[in-house]
Amino acid sequence: MFLDELLPIAREIVKNPIAFAGGFASGMLRLDLNEEPVRSWLGKHSAGASGLDKPKPPQSIDID
Repeated sequence: MFLDELLPIAREIVKNPIAFAGGFASGMLRLDLNEEPVRSWLGKHSAGASGLDKPKPPQSIDID
């Protein structure tokens, strides 16, 4: 019964082990994610990975 409650958490850990490890380490070290240098590092590394970059305008093409 107790294992049934932990199964969804275990599935998420298996799907994203690096994110889990990073969150676990920041929690153990009591890092504040809104302070420097953590905030700038997260912004630099997560912007490209999460697809939150500014949308690019449509490109024009010439057809001959």
